[in-house]
Order: sequence, then structure tokens, then C-alpha cells
Amino acid sequence: MNIRAFVFAARSYTPIPLVAAVLIMAEPGPMTFLGGGLLVLLGESIRLWAVGYAGSATRTRHVGAPSLITNGPYGRVRNPLYVGNFVLSLGLCIMAWAWMPYMLGVFLAAFGVQYGLIVSLEEESLRKTFGAQYEAYLTEVPRFLPRFTEYAADEPAPYDFAAALRSERRTFQSTAVVVAAIAARWYWG
Repeated sequence: MNIRAFVFAARSYTPIPLVAAVLIMAEPGPMTFLGGGLLVLLGESIRLWAVGYAGSATRTRHVGAPSLITNGPYGRVRNPLYVGNFVLSLGLCIMAWAWMPYMLGVFLAAFGVQYGLIVSLEEESLRKTFGAQYEAYLTEVPRFLPRFTEYAADEPAPYDFAAALRSERRTFQSTAVVVAAIAARWYWG
């Protein structure tokens, strides 16, 4: 099996060792909990915005997309879900304040490797599926750092907040468990 496909299929589980390390070494305080919590909310807001356009296709273990979404957050950055994941996960690291500043380096390295592999696989698949339409989108919309103006979508996808909430249920649950564990570490020291 291709390592990129393996990492893509396991992407929901690969953060578990890092989360466990963060929880074991957590030394949260009021400012880290508040600052990290704000980043968690921002990251989840970005995810909700993105999932509302892309739908449940983001929850699959198979690479590909039924359509090319190029409006909403996808009109500003090609991987808004991964930007949201980055901000949310960074927020959890800051909340826990575990083994700082070294944990930030570990987090950045792990995130970079995982999403570097995943994005290269997805881009290869989208090139094959959408051809010139995707190539035009690639040249205009950055991979991770958002552009200020929105890309002009050929056929704008509608936003569905209810579908986004349904799709994000597992993310809400797992984030709540980690936040509760960090809060418990803070309370019981």
C-alpha cells in the first residue's frame, strides 16, 4: 500500500499518540487554557465553514471528490479543513501547555509530514479527475495560506450549516473529550 494512502485512511487516528503525550505532560494554566481555547474555537469555526460546502465527502477513507468546490473557504485556500485542523490542534497544544516550547516543534513536524503526504495524494487525484479546471484553480488559490479575495467559482456550491453540524459531530466529541481531560489536569494538577 502507498504510504500516502495509508496516512490518508488513518488520518483520524494518527494524532492519538501526540494527543496522549500532550495529556500526559500537560501543565495548563488560566492563560494557556483561555488562549488555546480561543484557537480551538477558531479552528472548529474554519472546519464548520469548510464542511458546510464540501459536505460528508470529507469523512471518506477514499481519496477523491464528487465535485470541485471552489467557493466559500475553498475560494481562499485549497485546504481549509486542514487549516482548521492545524488551528484547532495548535489550540489544544497551547491549552495543555505540555513540554513547551518543544511540543510545538513536535506538533509542527508531525502535522507537516502527515498533511504533506495527504495533500500530495489528494492533489494528484483531483488533477486526474478535474484536469484543466483543477489546474486553473491550483494556479490561483494557495494551498495553506489564504488569499484575501475569493476565487471566482464556475458553479458555486451551496452552504449547508445543518449538514456541517452533522458531519462535525465526531470532531465535536473528540475535541470535547480532550478539552475535558486538559481541564481535569488543570483542576487536579
